[in-house]
Amino acid sequence: MLLSFHFPKISSPAQESLEPFSGVLWREPATQSPRIPICCSIATTMYWLSTKNVVVSFPRFYSLALLLRSPACKYTSFRSSTLLLQQFEKSRCLNERRVLKGAGRMTKNVIGLQNELDEKDLSHIMWWKERMQMCKKPSTVHLVKRLIYSNLLGVDPNLKNGNLKEGTLNWEMLQFKSKFPREVLLCRVGDFYEAIGIDACILVEYAGLNPFGGLRSDSIPRAGCPVMNLRQTLDDLTRSGYSVCIVEEVQGPTQARSRKGRFISGHAHPGSPYVFGLVGVDHDLDFPEPMPVVGISRSAKGYSIILVLETMKTFSVEDGLTEEALVTKLRTCHYHHLLLHTSLRRNSSGTCRWGEFGEGGLLWGECSARHFEWFEGDPVSQLLFKVKELYGFDDQVTFRNVTVSSEKRPRSLHLGTATQIGAIPTEGIPCLLKVLLPSNCTGLPLLYVRDLLLNPPAYEIASIIQATCRLMNNVTCSIPEFTCVSPAKLVKLLELREANHIEFCRIKSVLDEILQMHRNSDLNKILKLLMDPTWVATGLKIDFDTLVNECEWISARIGKMIFLDGENDQKISYHPIIPNDFFEDMESPWKGRVKRIHVEEAFAEVERAAEALSLAISEDFLPIISRIKATTAPLGGPKGEVVYAREHEAVWFKGKRFAPVAWAGTPGEEQIKQLRPAIDSKGRKVGLEWFTTVKVEDALTRYHEAGDKAKARVLELLRGLSAELQTKINILIFASMLLVIAKALFAHVSEGRRRKWVFPSLVELHRSKDMEPLDGANWMKITGLSPYWLDVAQGSAVHNTVDMKSLFLLTGPNGGGKSSLLRSICAAALLGICGFMVPAESALIPHFDSIMLHMKSYDSPADGKSSFQIEMSEMRSIITGATSRSLVLIDEICRGTETAKGTCIAGSIVETLDKIGCLGIVSTHLHGIFTLGLNTKNAICKAMGTEYVDGKTKPTWKLIDGICRESLAFETAQKEGIPETIIRRAEELYLSIHSKDLLSGRNETELGHFCLDTTVNTSGEVYNQLSRITGGTICPKIESTNEMEVLHKKVESAVTIVCQKKLKELYKQKNTSKLPEINCVAILPGEQPPPSTIGASSVYVLFSTDKKLYVGETDDLEGRVRAHRSKEGMQKASFLYFVVPGKSLACQLETLLINQLPVQGFQLVNRADGKHRNFGTLDHSVEVVTLHQ
Repeated sequence: MLLSFHFPKISSPAQESLEPFSGVLWREPATQSPRIPICCSIATTMYWLSTKNVVVSFPRFYSLALLLRSPACKYTSFRSSTLLLQQFEKSRCLNERRVLKGAGRMTKNVIGLQNELDEKDLSHIMWWKERMQMCKKPSTVHLVKRLIYSNLLGVDPNLKNGNLKEGTLNWEMLQFKSKFPREVLLCRVGDFYEAIGIDACILVEYAGLNPFGGLRSDSIPRAGCPVMNLRQTLDDLTRSGYSVCIVEEVQGPTQARSRKGRFISGHAHPGSPYVFGLVGVDHDLDFPEPMPVVGISRSAKGYSIILVLETMKTFSVEDGLTEEALVTKLRTCHYHHLLLHTSLRRNSSGTCRWGEFGEGGLLWGECSARHFEWFEGDPVSQLLFKVKELYGFDDQVTFRNVTVSSEKRPRSLHLGTATQIGAIPTEGIPCLLKVLLPSNCTGLPLLYVRDLLLNPPAYEIASIIQATCRLMNNVTCSIPEFTCVSPAKLVKLLELREANHIEFCRIKSVLDEILQMHRNSDLNKILKLLMDPTWVATGLKIDFDTLVNECEWISARIGKMIFLDGENDQKISYHPIIPNDFFEDMESPWKGRVKRIHVEEAFAEVERAAEALSLAISEDFLPIISRIKATTAPLGGPKGEVVYAREHEAVWFKGKRFAPVAWAGTPGEEQIKQLRPAIDSKGRKVGLEWFTTVKVEDALTRYHEAGDKAKARVLELLRGLSAELQTKINILIFASMLLVIAKALFAHVSEGRRRKWVFPSLVELHRSKDMEPLDGANWMKITGLSPYWLDVAQGSAVHNTVDMKSLFLLTGPNGGGKSSLLRSICAAALLGICGFMVPAESALIPHFDSIMLHMKSYDSPADGKSSFQIEMSEMRSIITGATSRSLVLIDEICRGTETAKGTCIAGSIVETLDKIGCLGIVSTHLHGIFTLGLNTKNAICKAMGTEYVDGKTKPTWKLIDGICRESLAFETAQKEGIPETIIRRAEELYLSIHSKDLLSGRNETELGHFCLDTTVNTSGEVYNQLSRITGGTICPKIESTNEMEVLHKKVESAVTIVCQKKLKELYKQKNTSKLPEINCVAILPGEQPPPSTIGASSVYVLFSTDKKLYVGETDDLEGRVRAHRSKEGMQKASFLYFVVPGKSLACQLETLLINQLPVQGFQLVNRADGKHRNFGTLDHSVEVVTLHQ
């Protein structure tokens, strides 16, 4: 009987990418009758072949390998290859000698695997085969050659250790692998986590591990890592984009010759670490930014992006995106999987070859360099189905839709805009994120600010953010430290019941800080304003009263269960005769987790067992030790002591030469007779010097059993609390995100005050064409604008005033500041519509519906496009996306083509933008554009000014009216090191062509320049602010309950009296009626100074834990507090401070307090500093101020 394979030809690329691998089996009878087709899968075919005992030649490593060879592209497409099928046809052979050697073995293997493979398994095997072809390490390549692609593990049953029979470890691993076929499987085997087959190759390639057994060719690939190195191995794999399924052993005694039970303990994904066992440890786990599954599709509104977070069980859909905005999101989103919908194949060019012509090329270029898969059907439902399949979720798992309507939001930033202002860090471009926040503000607050810049909020949210920042700017009370907890971390730990006491304490800190803001009148206003921005960030709409009430309940619930700092009823057991390390190791893993009241009986039993153990050791070991100590002998005498055997978790007697030569009934002999060799958990002797007794072993067993029960009870309570709080997960997510936003905004206000930025006036643009615009709605005015990357406080910035009511056509010399001006305007406008402070002296900014900045373009050889083609593609996106409510900024338009035609294209683009009516700037060196007679109504000419100094033209970097035809090209070339001979020849050529133009004048408009007064009288501003502070601290009054609070009140009273009297004397001499008051503000542990102290002179008193004081003064109170608390033992230090008008007065009051406080009975650690002050008129014989309490 002769068999052959026949596969239908695929007619179109779309079908080729989407059709699964299929084949038609032809059975040819002996007679010449027509062929009868029998359609079946490969697995069915192989089974049919084996059961019929058909003689077919299959090379050893062929199996399904030939059928599953991956395509050349990097993306996964479930299709067969015509070339590979031809190779498979050629592999058929009736060579009986080769057949007879492998027929029996082939039949046996195929029968064993026929139930394992189905159509889905084939797709997964193809996916892994592609990854194997990407391996580069020589050792990995050698291992890959031993794989056979007939099962999900890639294990060849014919090699050593390759047995896949039921009941074997390999078979058990195959069952686990079939549940999560696209995850690397690590299986616990004793003290190692092992992987075989394909997974072993992945470990060698990406985790830097060596294969077990070296590179032997007769054994299956095997690799693994010790238990202690699991976390590092998982980090290496997830950083490389792989998910890992971890299988644990059931711990505990097992019967002889029985296999340990195993179970899937958890998974590690990129952005979602492995947390199994975290509930029982005393350290925290860093949680990276969650990595979503991304789906991209296309609809009538534009491009759509769907983000699914498996950890949070949420998804969001953003529709109507431009191609550039979508590429920006892909560049900034660290995703786990990328799936593309088949709707992307239908583009404006009408070709199914997506990206070959016209629109879609930019997105195709971005995706083609990444791994992705196609999917079809309804984009949302099918993507969620794919996610459940990828992560092994049950069908009952639901995902919450957190999509916030983007109808009134500005469009997301284009890639060029985001990179050119540093919203996406780009080499050579000043990073906007670095100047928005202090350098110590990183992590979740930084990510929030970045996402806000890339996706500007609606006008209502931007206004709320600005109002919040304004309130933060005026707060005078101390503020919380704002504990930031990743919402994804909360969800995963509570869902898997793995939150430990450290995490619960952190959750309580989050809730307590929310409540602290609620109880403070000023901070309560900020808390209420933050509700809407948090709703936008989380998709959760929660009522304010509900938030407060739930926070109070959850905080109280955690406080009743969790052991908190300051409690001391769970000390480690102590007995003098037993080494302290023993009790520390045995009890520290579960003590100090929950309050003792919940496990009182278990704690008491452990204490009783520890007492019994101490008694047993005293009775059985101490007489022997006393006997040894009483024995005097020269070198080589008896030795003995009670020692903690850490590896065996036991306390034994360790000694030698202690047995008497002759038994005479002396003290200790009876106990020596009771000794027996110590044995380990496997029944083997530990060593010749280790001994124990029955009584001690019984006491040890009792102690360990009591400890195990206590630990199990503690873990049970912790897991029960996790289950209880999981019902409140929405409140916890909302509260944690609110604090992240609060910390980001407080940090931004602090940095903005330091840089002397201002809050702009934000004006809403109208969306109805029939409505008349309000004043300022189509007008942007920025006074004293400075480049965002320059620090105005250091006086290094050139200020410009931009008064824009239409389109500007900007000219100027090279190095004249055109590009810097465009970047500065773009950044200021973007910050304004996000609700942030801007680098200017004052600003009026409309809430634009889009901000688009185009700078220089580069060619793209991979796409076959020149720099001019790239520029025109971006121009198309700008023109099609611009409206009368947009801000368009284009730098040096049409620079990449022939001058005459480029000038005409630039002129036509200017006319189009003018007709649209958008605000913006188009800068150019194409001066011929002014002779074209453009049909514009509102566009006006602006220039970057120049001036003549010592016979040379130099830029002023000032924006002025008119046209500037001076390019300073020769000066710029000479400055950059072009040889003088080349410069002179260039000047000669220029004069030979443009001599007539030079006679008519260098500029059509006289270029004037002006100066801005940038002097700011900060001392007066601070003085006025200080004079308005009359209520002291706004924090709620708390009765003194401990000595530290009493000390706080005494110091506050003394400081107020001493300094107020000094101020009266100083202001009496100056005949000034305005006398500032001393208003002391407390900064308690866990709090920090408000932003209002930035740039203001402050005098502060530090309270150390030993009740000693330190007096200092500073203009950066936040930095000084952070510096003090960074020192060892000072993390919980508290402070008292007050603001004064001017540094000189602060130094005088500091010196006064250093000398006066010790006289009043306070201990100062820097008392000597009062003798070495250069400020003030200190007289050491000054009258002592008497304090009247």
